Amino acid sequence: MSVPEMTGGFVALLGLELVETTADRVVIRWRVRPELHQPYGIQHGGVYCAVVETAASIGAGFWWGDRGTVVGVANQTDFLRAVRDGELTATGTPVHRGRSQQLWQVEIVDDAARLVARGQVRLQNLVTP
Repeated sequence: MSVPEMTGGFVALLGLELVETTADRVVIRWRVRPELHQPYGIQHGGVYCAVVETAASIGAGFWWGDRGTVVGVANQTDFLRAVRDGELTATGTPVHRGRSQQLWQVEIVDDAARLVARGQVRLQNLVTP
């Protein structure tokens, strides 16, 4: 999985900047903007879920490598602090990496390094025949 393959589509729509993408750590940065707000003018929770899923999937994919692909099977994200503007940074790290599944955790902080959301994604490792 190369970085150019991960810069289009939904990643581009959300305006995500992939700062670090390795098998052990994924860092993603983005700017909160009105298009990503929910009706009350704060960052939409779905954006947090999408970023958590993206960070976990990228890291898990790098770790699984040429053995096949990975797919998310569960995403549990908590929203801890309302954010109206500024830049957010998500950092994903592995909790468990096994033969058939992986578990990744992702923490999202604001400009002041305050935790605003956190989540975890369980991924299935799929072997390419």
